[in-house]
Amino acid sequence: MLKIAVLALVAISLIPLSSAFADGKIELSSDQNKIKPTDTVLVYGKVSGVTNYIPVKLTVLAPDGEIVFSPQLKIDANGEFKRLIHPPLPSFKLGTYTVVASHDNVSTSPRIQFIVTGQSLVKEDQGIAPGTGDKKIVPGLEISAIALEGSDTITITGTPVSRDTAITFTIFSPTGKLVSVEQITPQTLNPFTVEIKTGGPLWTEDGIYTITANQGIASEFQDSVEVEIVKGRIIPEFGTIAAMILVISIMSIIAVSAKSKLSVMPRF
Repeated sequence: MLKIAVLALVAISLIPLSSAFADGKIELSSDQNKIKPTDTVLVYGKVSGVTNYIPVKLTVLAPDGEIVFSPQLKIDANGEFKRLIHPPLPSFKLGTYTVVASHDNVSTSPRIQFIVTGQSLVKEDQGIAPGTGDKKIVPGLEISAIALEGSDTITITGTPVSRDTAITFTIFSPTGKLVSVEQITPQTLNPFTVEIKTGGPLWTEDGIYTITANQGIASEFQDSVEVEIVKGRIIPEFGTIAAMILVISIMSIIAVSAKSKLSVMPRF
């Protein structure tokens, strides 16, 4: 009976958590893939197999990873949505922009890209601290990462700067490719927790992945953490957690060993 119970438990644990989203699907397209810095881009798509009153989250990322726009789009009776993306003032930056569509009931988030070419009106020193080359970031938002070696889950904890303002998390691979975009909207100023799953076709690179949290209309509040991933699994620099697990394991072995020795002692 014990073996049957264990097998049943293993079988249940192997059921994919995303099975509830298996029927949900998002299609995403745009009317053009190359524009000038002051042009607009029409982005449109269709959602199927989901609750139609839940909006689609659209995230527009600049070439440097900054979140330009992050609107929520209503879905019509046919599951369709669209958004005309206007250039931020004074214009788009030169380079490749990424647009990501996500939905609470869909496990995958499609993405498209458009390239901005020509002469941008954005000054090179805009948003740059003099003499540093770094983007001006207002301190306040802080995040940290917690993970176990060999795990496929990264737990991000942090404290928001303001409530009712979305926090967007972007994950970039070691070579700078966009891997995933997550978003939450804190209701309070209490600490928050977000779980990010690794593995899959977008996590094939081995090395240091960068997770950046952005909050604010212009992403002025920002913080980043780095996590090493090998073969889709975590190789953490969290020595304290690993050491605690090692200590517990050693103590368990010592306890079992002591119990075994006592059991074979002769009785007088």
